[in-house]
Amino acid sequence: MSWGTELWDQYDNLAIHTNKGIEFLDKYANFIRDRLAIETEYATKLRRLVKNYQPKKKEEEDNEFTSCQAFRKVLNEISDLAGQREVVAESLQLQIIQGISLLSKTLRDERKKCLSNGTYLHQNLTTQLAALDRAKRNYEKAYRDSEKAVDNYKKADMDLNLSRAEVERYKNIMTAKIQQSDDAKNEYANQLQKSNNLQQQHYHELLPEVFNRLQELDEKRTRGIREFIIGAADVESSVAPIIARCLEGMVKAGESINEKEDSYKVIERYQSGFTPPSDIPFEDLSKLDTLDSSQESHFNHVQSSHLTVKGTISANKIKKRVGIFNIFGGNKNSLTADGQKEDFSDLPPNQRRKKLQAKIGELQQKIQQETAARDGLMKMKVVYEANSSLGNPMTVEGQLNESEHKLEKLKMDLKKYQGYLEKANQIPMANNSPQANRTSSMNNGHRSSRHSNGSTEDNNYDGDFQPDDAGSLSSSSASPESGLGTSHTSLPGSGHGSAHENAMGEDAYYETEMEPLQPLGTCRALYPFEATSEGSIPMNEGEELQVIEIDQGDGWTRVRRMNNSNGWDEGFVPTSYIECTLYA
Repeated sequence: MSWGTELWDQYDNLAIHTNKGIEFLDKYANFIRDRLAIETEYATKLRRLVKNYQPKKKEEEDNEFTSCQAFRKVLNEISDLAGQREVVAESLQLQIIQGISLLSKTLRDERKKCLSNGTYLHQNLTTQLAALDRAKRNYEKAYRDSEKAVDNYKKADMDLNLSRAEVERYKNIMTAKIQQSDDAKNEYANQLQKSNNLQQQHYHELLPEVFNRLQELDEKRTRGIREFIIGAADVESSVAPIIARCLEGMVKAGESINEKEDSYKVIERYQSGFTPPSDIPFEDLSKLDTLDSSQESHFNHVQSSHLTVKGTISANKIKKRVGIFNIFGGNKNSLTADGQKEDFSDLPPNQRRKKLQAKIGELQQKIQQETAARDGLMKMKVVYEANSSLGNPMTVEGQLNESEHKLEKLKMDLKKYQGYLEKANQIPMANNSPQANRTSSMNNGHRSSRHSNGSTEDNNYDGDFQPDDAGSLSSSSASPESGLGTSHTSLPGSGHGSAHENAMGEDAYYETEMEPLQPLGTCRALYPFEATSEGSIPMNEGEELQVIEIDQGDGWTRVRRMNNSNGWDEGFVPTSYIECTLYA
């Protein structure tokens, strides 16, 4: 079935239908464009989402957890998904949008030609029919005139009153009119023949050809829409395997999360290596009298010196260390950029070892990089020396010397941190956790200070800077390691200042003579201990020492050893390293 035979009289409707078909094609093109814009916007927002949720630099340490690693993998897969959506958008633009635009332009041009040809055919047929109509009207008029002329001649011929000449004139008029009628009849017959032939050709040959061409264009448009819809689906199908792999990657990322492993890593990160605090000893108030008398005498002696004593007793002398938090004190480790000590001694043992190992790994990597850079410079220097046209060897000499200097400094730092790590590995767990500080209580502005024998003494501190305050503000427990530890038992008057002390300045150091404290018992070293900071003393395994101040809950005990050179030597040792026997 064809439009030329079945729709021979539907020229106007076919023109409207083909125009609507092309408009529908353009409508589908606009649909694809809108979808392309959505795909592009979706991909852009996915990439922005991935960028916004990428782990920040300060969150890098959390990447060791399996859940965080899985989330990063999910972000990578989503980024790949965004890339596939961009591929879809690009394919729709190149394969569908451009194809539709080209087809739409072709169809419009062809339709215009067909309609122009159909219009021309209609005009020719209309012209011929108009000529036929004129010939018919002329023939009808000539025929009426000829009949009238015949009637007039017959009347004249029968009228006896008319002359022969008058009758002959009517006869000539009749003959002329009959001839005109015959000529008009022949012209009408001729135009009728032409009109019939043209009409036959118009409706059976010429116009069906135009309609069939319009039918081909419309079928081409319909076929194009089918191909474009299938092509759009093929674009989706082409990226479907990659999207499926992205989804599989997300599933695998989720399956890789291990809650037990994360729990273990939490332990590794935050485990301090400290032992839990020991039991709080019983304080027998019945044994208060004897110790109070000795402490009172000791307190009076310190008051008479007008000095605020805080620090460590060494060789019959007490080293005075004034200044807030010992900022201006000696023997302090330099601080890193994050405020920690260079050897990380302010961290718990386990964390300190991890920090040192990480620092050593970082230094080793820098050494490898610097070594590779130095080797490259040396090769460049050799090439320049072999062929001076390539460059001046002296230009590399300065860089080579700088590289050697950096490499030497890195090796020195590596050796230093390896020494720190070796010391950290040799020292067993000694300190309790920082939370297990020396127990103290405040009662109406008075401090209850625990004596070595378990008794308490209330000391009212009127000075601006109190030892307890200093200890509580320190980031670590009041111990010899921090340089802030004070002995409230052996130095009951350490909370008082004097005008003489204030006049000497905040960062002044001075020494004053003091009588040695009375021993509270003896102890035996269970393990060897190396003193790593001011205030602590080394000891050998099995060595016998005197206890002059028991552990106040911070993990340190003050002891004294007999020393032939200066009479006696005392300082702090870890409580867990010794076995104490106190006097009754």
